[in-house]
Amino acid sequence: MKGKHIIVHGLQSLDSPIGSNCIDIAYEFAKNNKVLYVNYPLDRLTVIRSGSNPTIKKRKEILAGKQPDLVEVGDNMWNLNPKTILESISKISNRPIFSFFNKINNKRYAKQVKKAIEQIDFKDYIIFNDSDFYRALYFKEHLNPQLSIYYTRDNMRETDFFKKNGGYYEDQLMKKSDLVVSNSMYLNDIAKKNNPNSIYVGQGCDISLYNKGLVEEVPKDISNINSPIIGYIGALKSSRLSIEILEHIALSKPQWNVVLVGPEDEVFKKSNLHSIKNVHFLGSKAEKELPNYLNSFDVALNPQVLNQLTIGNYPRKIDEYLAMGKPVVATLTETMKAFKDFTYLARDKEEYVKLIMLALEEDNTKKSDARITFAQTHTWENNVNSIYEAIANTHK
Repeated sequence: MKGKHIIVHGLQSLDSPIGSNCIDIAYEFAKNNKVLYVNYPLDRLTVIRSGSNPTIKKRKEILAGKQPDLVEVGDNMWNLNPKTILESISKISNRPIFSFFNKINNKRYAKQVKKAIEQIDFKDYIIFNDSDFYRALYFKEHLNPQLSIYYTRDNMRETDFFKKNGGYYEDQLMKKSDLVVSNSMYLNDIAKKNNPNSIYVGQGCDISLYNKGLVEEVPKDISNINSPIIGYIGALKSSRLSIEILEHIALSKPQWNVVLVGPEDEVFKKSNLHSIKNVHFLGSKAEKELPNYLNSFDVALNPQVLNQLTIGNYPRKIDEYLAMGKPVVATLTETMKAFKDFTYLARDKEEYVKLIMLALEEDNTKKSDARITFAQTHTWENNVNSIYEAIANTHK
């Protein structure tokens, strides 16, 4: 698809410090199309509570007219910070009251987007909405796009923030969208209940960093840890990762070293894992350092707990693990079935230990190369081409 005008918005702003599918997809869109990436507006409570946050301070300066709200950030790419403040309504449980204020928020938000569209002369544009089912529920009505696409890439309705109203309003937005695309079969099944034009498009990943040929050093804090190293890289959140599985692995095999790289939530900080001698917490690392740590792993883990948050999500770290050729043991989920030929999928903590043993025994150059080749198919280019194909079929 070339020469189109696309408005991209969602739950993360373009200057977000963490990675986002939406941002990666937007930059891929911009290779052949013009893209307006819209950062979500501030709400009143955020303005009051987060005044010292640099990102919030920048938004407040934009609201005051001290910085431009619309800037060109690259070839074919613009970024909008809407000059409006929305009402803080997420904790309102009464649906009619929530809906009343949400309509006001949508109108304010859409008005700012419309101004930007006129300023950069976007015509016959496509809207690509990444999971923003509150603030952009009425964008189709307010902005009258040529095509409205809803993108679901995580089971957001099951998060604490969205539990009150999320499921109801996400269903409504899916129903009115022209096309729903998802990165997991589980989420696609949810989408199809609301919209028959729901397409699984897979997942992209930037694995350019994850090339074992580029690794030049072993980090000092892992260099003195003996093999076999059974490792995990990512945020250590008890809502998504099983502390029980990690404890069982470490206690069952004291000759193994379990290495955890990433920031911990409070539950992890207080867990018994810190008292187990062969468990090593190495803390947060810069993204560019992560391949150096991963290269030292003998087996890479993703010990997810099975709940409504994790059952349908696509763990991007699996592609990163595989891109480095590492054997991977992960929890069996509907999404992980797509990786079944290149990973070891465990149903419980006992099976984790058995499969790690098998992964250590079976690992060889041929298997490593096959993992790398498979991971290299999960590019953002391929992912966006699948979205383009879904768009083309919708227009037929």
